[in-house]
Amino acid sequence: METGENWIDKAWDQALRKTIRNTKRIGDGFPHASKNGVYELADPGWWTAGFWPGMLWLLYNQSERGELRELAEKCESRMDAVLDGYERLDHDLGFMWTLTSVANYTLTGSNVSEVRAMKAANYLAGRFNLKGRYIRAWNPWKEGERNEGEAIIDCCMNMPLLYWATRTSGDPRYAHIATAHLDTVLEHFIRSDGSVYHIVRFDPETGEKIEGVGGQGFATESAWSRGSAWAIYGLTLAYHHTGKKEYLTAANLTANFFLSRLGEDSVPAWDFRAPKPLRELRDTSAGACAASGLLLLAEKTGGEDSAFYRMRAEAILQSLFENYGAWDIPDEEGLLLHGTSHYPQGSNIDVPLIYGDYYFVEGLARLKDYGPFYWE
Repeated sequence: METGENWIDKAWDQALRKTIRNTKRIGDGFPHASKNGVYELADPGWWTAGFWPGMLWLLYNQSERGELRELAEKCESRMDAVLDGYERLDHDLGFMWTLTSVANYTLTGSNVSEVRAMKAANYLAGRFNLKGRYIRAWNPWKEGERNEGEAIIDCCMNMPLLYWATRTSGDPRYAHIATAHLDTVLEHFIRSDGSVYHIVRFDPETGEKIEGVGGQGFATESAWSRGSAWAIYGLTLAYHHTGKKEYLTAANLTANFFLSRLGEDSVPAWDFRAPKPLRELRDTSAGACAASGLLLLAEKTGGEDSAFYRMRAEAILQSLFENYGAWDIPDEEGLLLHGTSHYPQGSNIDVPLIYGDYYFVEGLARLKDYGPFYWE
């Protein structure tokens, strides 16, 4: 492996060049998973819609290439039909509008983007279950399904939209809801060893916890690595926004679990407790997300722990660049190979994933101090 800043600069340049090349086909589309080298384009209501424009904003902020900003703004505009149509909206409002409208407002001061983000924050706040103190995850996937009692670990990453709404509007209600949900995460999602449940099911009438659910992990009591990554990053952001020590303690716990399970190449298995043959299957998106979260955690943690988290985050990102990057594969649009989206469903296994690409670029931006970062 290369040492020093050299690999970081090379990785940033490769990501910028490949993304610019990808804009020629993807344009203002919404890539999700790459199949046979080509990113399939989802509709604007899919939960990953924010990651491509979010990556464009990250790269634009330093390159000042106008075509990247233009495409990011076009993506944001295309999402208006989803925002105003209402029916497709679920807890992923945070993923979708933090990386589009909050990003745009942060960088340009756009009033239109501010209004979009406030609309999204209000819809997200409206999913709060008062009895259970959780944000409802999804709407029914099929007729007759009842999932109003389900919350998921991913939603930690949606809470920054609510903290942004309080900071922007001066109204504390949004932050109150975010903090209540995160307190529920501390109580019900995190096991004593630092692993996490993907889904927790509550009684929506009484708010009582019914059970933990494996979700996209191998089994109920397994350890889905991307769930761990959501927890590391989301809880660190919770500490950033609130200063509550309990969130920092939990972020440390989940980070230490994640890091203790990594192999020699520093990139996680898709589930740390899957049967041994299945643990050979990696999830680069979990590695990239965890690395960006660890870099923020390093900023928030003092002393030797800070240096440790930064060193481990750099090791993950460097391994992703050198061992999992698609830089020398001209017929592959994805930046990172070997992502695993939903193994139990048999969906998008061992392919590039747009959120893996996004968090990889964000992690590099953190190493190069190329803020701002829209979750903050």
